[in-house]
Amino acid sequence: MVAFHASALDGLARNPALPAPLLLRLLAFDGGGDGPPRCAAQRAGLPEAAVAVILAHPNPGARIDFAMSAGADPAQRARLADDPSPKVRAALAYGPEVYDPRTKVAPLPDAVCVRLLDDPDPSVRATLLDSPHLSLPFVASSAAHHDPVARRAAVRAWEILPPGERSALLADPDPEVRRAAALRECRRDARLTAELLRDPKSAAEALRRGLLVRADAERSVAERTHLAALAENPSLPADLVERLAVDPDEAVRLAVSLRPELDEARRMAIDFTAGDLDRGNGVRWVRDGLADPEVLRRAATSAHPLLRRAAARSPHLPSDLLRLLARVEDPVLENLLAIHHPDTPEEVLMRVYARLGGTFSAWMAETHPRFPREGFAARYADHPDGSYRRLAIRDPAATPALIERLSHDPETWTRQAATGDPRLPLRRLREALHVPELASSAGANPVLPEGEMTAVLDRAGVPAS
Repeated sequence: MVAFHASALDGLARNPALPAPLLLRLLAFDGGGDGPPRCAAQRAGLPEAAVAVILAHPNPGARIDFAMSAGADPAQRARLADDPSPKVRAALAYGPEVYDPRTKVAPLPDAVCVRLLDDPDPSVRATLLDSPHLSLPFVASSAAHHDPVARRAAVRAWEILPPGERSALLADPDPEVRRAAALRECRRDARLTAELLRDPKSAAEALRRGLLVRADAERSVAERTHLAALAENPSLPADLVERLAVDPDEAVRLAVSLRPELDEARRMAIDFTAGDLDRGNGVRWVRDGLADPEVLRRAATSAHPLLRRAAARSPHLPSDLLRLLARVEDPVLENLLAIHHPDTPEEVLMRVYARLGGTFSAWMAETHPRFPREGFAARYADHPDGSYRRLAIRDPAATPALIERLSHDPETWTRQAATGDPRLPLRRLREALHVPELASSAGANPVLPEGEMTAVLDRAGVPAS
């Protein structure tokens, strides 16, 4: 298949105006053993006829693509639970790969997950337990499973497990299950903490989260073992917190500065350095409290950059805290706001766009609901930077003549953006279908006539249905 014909076919697979008969024809395509383009099987809202074609497709790649589709209803994907290929079932078990944190994926029905957890292929079982899309009740339901890997996964749902199941996991015959359960319970149990401290595999985590007796804490300080982990421990005596606040190790001082009980004066009196790229993901009390208004307010109003950054990830951030954080001069914080919050102010979005450029800025400009549009044609059509000329295409006031001019731009991304714009004159759109770097964008243009869509399928060798 000629390269630009394949690119046009990929574009057509994304085209929202693709008629149903052509979509069915495309989905049935074997593609020389590669199956149809991935984005065809992962389109949102596929009709039942299209789903039936995918489920019966002889190429497992097509079924894998559908199994991992974020646009498909979980009940539709679940119909692959009995697929003959373990690779397809494993793809279903893991679920969609999601790169946009604003995208929420509904989990598979618990009954389907139960079947996958008992799949005869171990790769399917293992992949299921690695999935980020499992419901917490299902995770908890595996506490009594015959497979120790499943029982160890159940520990993730520790807080909702009944006391009897917690006790069973703490006494589990498998040492890895026992260790995982003990690390969850040790925050309430000094005896368990002491046992974990004797195990090199669990000592650091036990010092971080376990209920400590003073002697164990003092021993760790004296021997300088896992001090950065110890500095996070909620049960660490106050005088030892003060000793670690002036420790010569910068990582230890930083960990102390993030403790939740410190007031702002004490916190900012510590000599710490926050990493320029540290997003605050390791601040556990904020990460665990992203839905807690009090935690968010304490973190967002702090002068500590890592606490502010940790709070910026919360989808529950109130508007007043969002406005407060948007005024802070911190590039990492601005990036996090742009990624996580649909109400991020336009001026912040534009600063992020200017600073980062490339793929991230293009994604943000295309997907962020508050990214500005008006006035860009007049402001940026002749900008020396192609990334900004691309913004001119977003302006509703951009004329077809400007769109056509930008479809000849020296910058490839700008040409591609213009080629995918519905205002591009039809003559130029037809021409772009035969330009290798523009064929995909032209194929995805929703004003492409049906006759041209059919011709794309014909040139790419897609059999008529």
